[in-house]
Amino acid sequence: MEEYNKFEKARLIGARALQIKMGAPVLIDLPKGVKRPLDIAKLEFEKGVLFMTVKRKKRK
Repeated sequence: MEEYNKFEKARLIGARALQIKMGAPVLIDLPKGVKRPLDIAKLEFEKGVLFMTVKRKKRK
């Protein structure tokens, strides 16, 4: 899995949590008791199933 800095990680998890809250399908089997979109997005990120990427600008 690609290395992300803390800002990129927060952006990816936040964007995915919003998608889940708006009705997007969950990409993993959830453990019992996990219901919050933010917690689901964190689990998806940790398992590496997110389809989003970060586009970085090249520095000079």
